[in-house]
Parts: sequence; C-alpha cells; structure tokens
Amino acid sequence: MNLNAIEIENISKLEPFKRYKYFIKKIADFEELWTLMDKNGHIALSEVDNNILVSFWTAEAFITSSLDENWKECVPLKISLDDFEEIFIPIIIENEYLINVFPVQGKSGFVVNISEFIRDLNEELENYE
Repeated sequence: MNLNAIEIENISKLEPFKRYKYFIKKIADFEELWTLMDKNGHIALSEVDNNILVSFWTAEAFITSSLDENWKECVPLKISLDDFEEIFIPIIIENEYLINVFPVQGKSGFVVNISEFIRDLNEELENYE
C-alpha cells in the first residue's frame, strides 16, 4: 500500500478507535498487516497495565513514521493474512497477549483481545465474499 506523508499524518491523528476501524478495513482490503520484530527475530512486545501487547499497523510507512526510542532496534515485518491466522493468532492466544492496533508516537493504539479482533475482522471480511 503506497501512502503519502499527508495520508500518514491524517490517519495518525485519528483517535485510536477510528484508526482501529481503518485498520480492520485495510486488512480486509489488502490481506496483509505489519508488526515489529526485535533484534533477535522475535515479535516485539510492549507492556501496559500488566498486559503484554503485540502491535500491528496497516503499512510499513506508519511504523517508520512513529517509531520512538523504545523501538529503535526493531524492524518492520509484513505478514500475510494467512500467516497471521496460522502463526500469529496461536502465539497471541497461547501467551494471552492483547493486540495493540496502530500505536503512534509511543502511545498505545486501540487495544483489543484476540476474540474481539477476530470477530471484527471476520465481520469486515464478510463484505468481500
């Protein structure tokens, strides 16, 4: 997905729930999403209120435009929707991670559990059948 600086800025300024809605639609549209991997090749995680979060974005440009000091050694990773379902969902469920959708400028995005996320994504994907 190609984005220009104005699109990145405008979407990044949206409130977290509106970024979440945008995220769900774009994931359904393009069947891909992005996360961060740490220097050891593991999913980059964060912690908020004793919950472990794994973060996702719709495009690499959103990641690189808002990385803060805590993520400087991480690298963006594009994930197909199939790989998300087969690889990432089991990891998220097994470890009881929450999903942090679209964090910006070091602030959490919209945080959901995996059940809510799957429900919302499946509802959106039904529009494409």
